[in-house]
Amino acid sequence: MPVRSLRQEEAVERAALLSVTSYDITLDLTDLVDGPAFRAVSTVRFTAAAGGSTFVDCCAVVESATLNGEPLPAAEEGRIALAGLAEDNELVVATVQRDTTHGRGVHRAVDPGDDNVYLWTSFEPDEARYAWACFDQPDLKAPHAFTVTAPAAWTVVSNSGDPVVEDVEGGRRWTFEPTPPLSTYNPVVVAGPFVQLRQEAGAHDLGLYARQTLASALERDAEQLFTLTAQGLAFFGDRFGMPFPQRTYDQVFLPEFGGAMENYGCVTWADSILRRHEPTTGEWQVFANVLLHEMAHMWFGNIVTMRWWDDLWLNEAFAEFACMWAAERATAYGDTAANNLVDDKLLAYLADQGPSSHPIRQPVPTVADAESIFDSITYPKGAAVLKQLMHFVGEDTFCAGMSAYFAEHAWGNTTLDDLVGSLEQASGRDLQPWRTAWLETAGVDRLGIEQTDEGLVLTAVGAHGVPHPQVVGVGAYRRAGEVLEEVGSTVVEVDGERTAVEGLPPADLYLVNHDDTTFATTRPDAAGREVLVGRPSGLPTTLTRAVAMATVWDMLAHAEATAAEAVGALTDVLSVETVETVVEPCLELALTAAQRWAPESERVGLEAQVAGAARHLVAAGVSRHAALRALARTAVGEEDLATLREQVGDDLDLEWYVLQRRAELGEVDTDAVQALQERDPDPDAWVRALCVRASSPSAAAKEEAWTALVERTAPIQTARTVSHAFWRPGQDEVLAPYAERYIEALPTLHEGGMIPGLALGTSLFPVFAIDEAWVRHVREVAAAQAAPVVVSALTERSEEVLRMVHARALPS
Repeated sequence: MPVRSLRQEEAVERAALLSVTSYDITLDLTDLVDGPAFRAVSTVRFTAAAGGSTFVDCCAVVESATLNGEPLPAAEEGRIALAGLAEDNELVVATVQRDTTHGRGVHRAVDPGDDNVYLWTSFEPDEARYAWACFDQPDLKAPHAFTVTAPAAWTVVSNSGDPVVEDVEGGRRWTFEPTPPLSTYNPVVVAGPFVQLRQEAGAHDLGLYARQTLASALERDAEQLFTLTAQGLAFFGDRFGMPFPQRTYDQVFLPEFGGAMENYGCVTWADSILRRHEPTTGEWQVFANVLLHEMAHMWFGNIVTMRWWDDLWLNEAFAEFACMWAAERATAYGDTAANNLVDDKLLAYLADQGPSSHPIRQPVPTVADAESIFDSITYPKGAAVLKQLMHFVGEDTFCAGMSAYFAEHAWGNTTLDDLVGSLEQASGRDLQPWRTAWLETAGVDRLGIEQTDEGLVLTAVGAHGVPHPQVVGVGAYRRAGEVLEEVGSTVVEVDGERTAVEGLPPADLYLVNHDDTTFATTRPDAAGREVLVGRPSGLPTTLTRAVAMATVWDMLAHAEATAAEAVGALTDVLSVETVETVVEPCLELALTAAQRWAPESERVGLEAQVAGAARHLVAAGVSRHAALRALARTAVGEEDLATLREQVGDDLDLEWYVLQRRAELGEVDTDAVQALQERDPDPDAWVRALCVRASSPSAAAKEEAWTALVERTAPIQTARTVSHAFWRPGQDEVLAPYAERYIEALPTLHEGGMIPGLALGTSLFPVFAIDEAWVRHVREVAAAQAAPVVVSALTERSEEVLRMVHARALPS
């Protein structure tokens, strides 16, 4: 059945016509142990203008539907027409969703480790309509009450905790109290034979759930997860002047789930985040960021929700900003800003300088268009802009404005005007110029420094004219032997294209944005370039070294530095850096520069340089596990691999890396792969085996991996891992056919929803065996044939790959 995407004007019209009082949703999950059927009865009570007409969204198969006791016509294009509305209405729709393997909204997963079945729902942006009938738009919020019949061995979890559970014929019935008013994308039901851990933290009852085969990983990580959760709830409750208002706060780790979802009181995660090995410090940083991001959504998105998707940034940018704010202030991850600089912020800088750039806030005609802005502009750029705003008005003022915002708008919907109004009232400042420049204008400024006869000048070039209003720090650093000493710093309020910098002494390097308070790419002057690229390890702090690396990476992306220079700068920093949350992404950047940005003639030599940095880290006891992975990924022959195997010992994760590199070098040890898969307790060890085969320069192995992703036999959360194994340097001949295969697959990549569209549009995009003309061609084809979410993912990824292609062509 073709399905229409809701247009903004339709949403405005429907919201003006009706108000939803409540949803009572009865679910029958008993068929799901052996079959695919997810059955729902949605009872919707709403008020309306008498005599009006509208529609309710429903993309599941309708078994019966009545409005005020009268039967309704069949659904067309995912909508059931509602005519002759009364002032008070009751809509009852019984549905069944049978495509719970590849369909939207509802998913049935079978654990390959023990054949247990797990069921989850996930609805952002408008996929609740695939599970049951609803008015699927964010500004028609209402309480949701669930009654769920499930197999007797299953546990059911939903938004509101403490359900009433009773035995019934065929299983058990779980009755949940109504939620506060929620948008339709925010309710959730998950079910299965979970293991469960709970802990009290202040006024909250915290729960963790996972499939049985991951019980040991959940138990290993539980104390850290409980600690992070308690720290986050306390921080946000204080900063926003509103504690999380529900006693229970659950987090459920799910098989075959993509990413994480902020359902009110019940956050759902891809259980791949539960590392099968002891997590590294860098992996815990990722865990903490995602945990706090989803938690921040309890306020930004759930308690207060954007009215329409043009204000998606009110949800996502705020959650991304808040997670890093909380991590730095309330957890052990005090170097989150430096970690972000050498990770997600680099993606935002690149995206905002290419064809995928767009204003943080922009018109969104339909929900299908909304899927296309879950990207690096909305998330890391939006977060950086909010960080700049907090510095612009002051943190205390910012918190006061946020507290007032939540107090006024709790359980309602807002627009940009509401937020800006709260901050203007708190700060006493006119924020309209800031709003226009940062939220409604695309592009990133380029900040530089000049030494003139009159003194230092900060230069600022806006992407589309004048630069943004912003404050930026400038640090002065002077050589003192092998180190760079800070000899002064100042804060500059940018005033047009040239702003005098006062109060700094002579120095060998002036580092712009040295405290990372703004969102702008930067460049040193001619004298400072030599220091920045050649000896960044001399900088005195982790944050300043991260700023330097972000600058060097942007220079690489613009062909102003070579891959060799980038690898040299990164490995130089790795010779002194001890903060593991920064070491690990820097090590990954160095590998990426060597293997994906460098000319093929230089690759082996640069890989050896990265290997040298990794050996230093192993000897120093810094990020040992990540460093051993890097050694595995840069090994050049059997002697290297044999030496590495001695260091690996019985670490199964590192054994997989060794086998994968051996396959990449030309030999898949089938017996060793099979033996390791049998020895590995990870229920998804078969994916690691697939990655080993995918790394080899074998046409049959490439075909196997490609088919697994395109035909979805590999879970969507494995797309990045498998594709990274698939696209290997030095294999252009066997990879060449997949440029055309990617184009052929474009119309289908979004099937199953937004998450597959994002994951596959990015992960399957060719990295090797293409040229600039092909990139231009695939963009044109995608614009004509692909869904908006795929076009967005492809455009952002293609710009990064295009810059890799240019970098590979640079002379040595």
